[in-house]
Amino acid sequence: MPKVKTIKALRDAFDEEMARDESVCLFGEDVGEFGGVFATSQKLAKKYGARRVFDTPLAESAIVGTAVGAAMTGLRPIAEIMYIDFITVAMDPMINQAAKLRHMSGGQVKMPLVIFSQFGNGSCEAAQHSQCLEAWFAHTPGLKVVMPSNVYDAKGLLKSAIRDDDPVVYLWHRGMYGRIEDLPQEEYIVPLGKADIKRSGGDITVVAYSMAVQKALEAAEKLAPDINIEVVDLMTISPLDIDTILASVEKTGRLLVVHEAVTNFGVGAEVVRLAAEKAFSKLKTAPIVLGGANRPMPFAAALEAASLPQVDDIVKTVKQMCRGL
Repeated sequence: MPKVKTIKALRDAFDEEMARDESVCLFGEDVGEFGGVFATSQKLAKKYGARRVFDTPLAESAIVGTAVGAAMTGLRPIAEIMYIDFITVAMDPMINQAAKLRHMSGGQVKMPLVIFSQFGNGSCEAAQHSQCLEAWFAHTPGLKVVMPSNVYDAKGLLKSAIRDDDPVVYLWHRGMYGRIEDLPQEEYIVPLGKADIKRSGGDITVVAYSMAVQKALEAAEKLAPDINIEVVDLMTISPLDIDTILASVEKTGRLLVVHEAVTNFGVGAEVVRLAAEKAFSKLKTAPIVLGGANRPMPFAAALEAASLPQVDDIVKTVKQMCRGL
């Protein structure tokens, strides 16, 4: 299998879906001939023409509003927002229109659109360019939220998101930018709404998503064979695959949720709530959420790192939960 970078995998997903379905179109910030800073649309404008791939002004509300209208008329738009932080000025068309119109119309209109954006930290871009906002979107009925942790899933989930008839918020972590993995040459998709066990273990369940999965896997290697971690990658935040989580918790009896978003009112809190409601008798110890600090992201690299859960933090917490160390 050829080795493929994240950016090429995402671009290939766009390319394959645009070739498969003429209703798919791509527009937004830094979209066009050169594909912008992240080059996710590079060469696609030349291949498919300005009618289907085009750059827009830096007007997020207009971008998302246009995507809503396009989806209502039968197109499958992909609206690219350069940084998910910028979505704040497009919350009305996103939350009050995209998420609700299919339901408010009684299914008379579909809303097959993708809001495609990168997010996260690791590049010292401070408070207005380093946020993890997935809990906002997961809290909104009608939106699906997808967050891959590796190159294979990034491509497969994006293809599924484009084909879905509901609005999907697709978020890829900028820490994945230079990641390279072996990918199959044949076409594949990764279904939405399904978690994946990235590593089997019997001592503790660690639920994570996006780049926190890679940190959890690294922590698992450090702790093995003394402590065997089962790493569950959510992949789709909403809808949440609680069945896979519960099956793992029933096996291990311990639950740790790791994410880079702030701990307060986050996805981890929802996972713990469901586990407590549905598998309380199986738990050997109180579940824990290990997330980001409740503060705007600092600019300095050392402070940024200190604001986020790191591999050593996962190792320490797992030891405490499993061995009381």
